[in-house]
Amino acid sequence: MAEKQDFPVVVLRLYVTGGSARSAWAIRNVRRLCAERLPGLSDLTVVDIYQHPELARQAQLVAAPTLVKELPLPARRFVGTLTDPHLLLADLGIEPPRPPGKTPR
Repeated sequence: MAEKQDFPVVVLRLYVTGGSARSAWAIRNVRRLCAERLPGLSDLTVVDIYQHPELARQAQLVAAPTLVKELPLPARRFVGTLTDPHLLLADLGIEPPRPPGKTPR
C-alpha cells in the first residue's frame, strides 16, 4: 500500500463524440487500463464533446476520441480507440509501480 502513496494520481480526461462505436471502444479501453494498470491511481473524466463543446474548444482538440493526461506533468495526448495498453502507457509516460514480487518479463 505504501507504494501507491509514492506514485502520484494520474488525472486523465477522455474526450469522446456521443455514443459512437469509436467512443464506446475508447471508453472501454481506458476504463480497463485504469482498472488493471492504475488501480486506485487514476482519476478519469469522460467528456462528451457534443454535450460540452466548450470543453473541446478549451482543450483545442483536433480529433476524437482523445485521451489527455493532465497530471502529473507534462500533459500528453493520445488520439484513437486506445486499444494497446502497453503503447498507451509508454506514450503517455505513465509508469505505475510494480506490485511487490513482480518482475518485468
